[in-house]
Amino acid sequence: MRIGLISDVHANVLALEAVLGELKRKGATLVLCLGDLVGYGPAPNETLDLLRASDVMCTLGEADERIAYGFATRATRAGVADQTIEWTRTVIEARHVEWLRGLPVQRRIETPAGRLRWFHGSPEDPADRINLHQDPVTLARLLNRQRCTILSCGGSHVPYFRKIASAGWVINPGSVGLSLNGEPGADYALLVIEGNEVEIRMDKVEYDVAAVAFDIVAWGLPPVIAEAVQRGRMPEGGISGSKPGS
Repeated sequence: MRIGLISDVHANVLALEAVLGELKRKGATLVLCLGDLVGYGPAPNETLDLLRASDVMCTLGEADERIAYGFATRATRAGVADQTIEWTRTVIEARHVEWLRGLPVQRRIETPAGRLRWFHGSPEDPADRINLHQDPVTLARLLNRQRCTILSCGGSHVPYFRKIASAGWVINPGSVGLSLNGEPGADYALLVIEGNEVEIRMDKVEYDVAAVAFDIVAWGLPPVIAEAVQRGRMPEGGISGSKPGS
C-alpha cells in the first residue's frame, strides 16, 4: 500500500500538479491532504478543481476555514496573511466555498499497519499547532488518545517525521505551495506500508517557481510571498505579523 501525504497547498496549482504527478509515478494509489488548500497563492479555483478532480481526500485548514466561514471570532492579524485571504474571497467561486464548508477537521483510514489519522492543526481546531518535537512519551500518549499508529499534521511548512517506539509514527509532510525548509520546490511524503512495516519517504519535487512568483505579483498579491516561493524560505524579517500555515 502506497499513500501520498501533502499539506499547505496554498492555491499553488503548478506545485500541486508536480506533486500529484510525482506521487502517481511512485505508485501512490491514495493521496491525503492536510488542509490549507487556499491562501497566499494566486490560483485558488484551479487548485480546488484539481484536488477535487484527483479525488484527493482533504481536511480543513485554517486558511480554508477563514474562507468557508468568515470567522469573525479569529483575531485579525497584521502582515500579509489576512490580506491574501481577503483577495481570495474576491476571486473564489461559490461552489468551491460550499465544498470547503463540507470538509472535516480530521479524517482517518485503516491501513495494514493500523489507523492513520490526519488533520491540519489539531484534531479539534485547524488553527492549533501540535509540536511534533515533544518528548516521545508525550507523543506516544497523543497517538494513544487519537487511537492511531500513524498521525500526520501540517502547518509548519517544514517536513518532519519521527518514529515513536512501540506507539507509531508522527509526520508533517511540509508544504506543497510554500515550502520553508530552505530549498524551493513542493514537499510531499510517501508512505510505503507492507504488513506492519511502514517506510516513510520524504522528498521535494521541482516546479516552475518563477511562473508562480510572476502570477503572485501580477494578481497584486504581496511580493514577499513571491520571494518566499522562489527561495524556499522567508525573506529577511519574514512575513510580518503572520505565521506559516495561517
